[in-house]
Amino acid sequence: MAGIRIENLVVGYGTEPVISSLSLEIADGTLFTLLGPSGCGKTTLLRTIAGFVPVRAGKLAFGNRDVTHRPAYLRDIGMVFQDYALFPDKSVYDNVAYGLRARRVDETAIKTTVSEYLERVGLSAFAQRLPAALSGGQRQRVALARALAIKPTVLLMDEPLSNLDAKLRVQVRETIADLQREVGITTVLVTHDQEEALALSDRIGLLRMGRLEQVGTPEDLYARPVSAYVADFVGAANILPVEVAVPTISGASAQVRLDGMSLEVLAPTGLPAGAAILVARGETLSLGAASGATTNAIRCTVRRRQYLGGRTSFRVATDAGRDIVVEAHGAAPTFAVGDKVSLRFDPVRTLVVAS
Repeated sequence: MAGIRIENLVVGYGTEPVISSLSLEIADGTLFTLLGPSGCGKTTLLRTIAGFVPVRAGKLAFGNRDVTHRPAYLRDIGMVFQDYALFPDKSVYDNVAYGLRARRVDETAIKTTVSEYLERVGLSAFAQRLPAALSGGQRQRVALARALAIKPTVLLMDEPLSNLDAKLRVQVRETIADLQREVGITTVLVTHDQEEALALSDRIGLLRMGRLEQVGTPEDLYARPVSAYVADFVGAANILPVEVAVPTISGASAQVRLDGMSLEVLAPTGLPAGAAILVARGETLSLGAASGATTNAIRCTVRRRQYLGGRTSFRVATDAGRDIVVEAHGAAPTFAVGDKVSLRFDPVRTLVVAS
């Protein structure tokens, strides 16, 4: 097993590059997710790591082994596809055994290994069934067992949960997470589903038009986005135009003006004075009585109140007519539609980023 190192990678189809001068390091044994919308280049990057798409420029290495121009069959990868890619005429056992037989492993060792991985994915009792007799979740677990049985250097997964319904998606997601940690294999997963990425990943790379917008832990991308694009894509956030009063350095407090009111917020990166974007997650905001003495707050009117069980969602409007969503968890304020309220911004969890 080994980590993955990508240096100044350029990949494309035709004359236009899809991936432009991308550099990235994925630590050995981690589960790294390439996240982004359709057309951002994430599947192209995964297929390049696999060896299915040629490299125009740059370098790709697994540990100390340069695989930039090595064909896919010599890269020692395991691949799990979106559509399972199981052999319909082979049993579950024979599907999992396929890669081992291609490597001319003896049948005794194959039987031991296949039994081990079918046990790990909870399908020992289905060894002699054909794929058509399995559910979607079971088929994907067979594909996962087949990819892992060959003990590859790197495991690659292309939207492995997208064909499953919501309940199965969670079940197979947990299987993937448990197996990856148990085996300790370096894994790269592609998805457009931000919840899936947050739940599974050690680290995430959010792609935008062939470039990495931010790389970090799930907590980094959710709680400390470096741009409005990241904040808007990963979870729900209030994105508001503001003015930065004076230049600020990375990680420092910043004074901003929102609709004429001064607020203290946090700047994850250095910013000049002038136009910027305020990012506030709904759960970081709080509501109080309009008459109360509240710092770091602006006046608002409640426009909507929705009770959602474990949380209550409020939509409030500033005096300038900007809508802001507040998520109150647990015991919710008793404000009703039409009430005047004070909306407080957490100075540590409210961010200002470049516009």
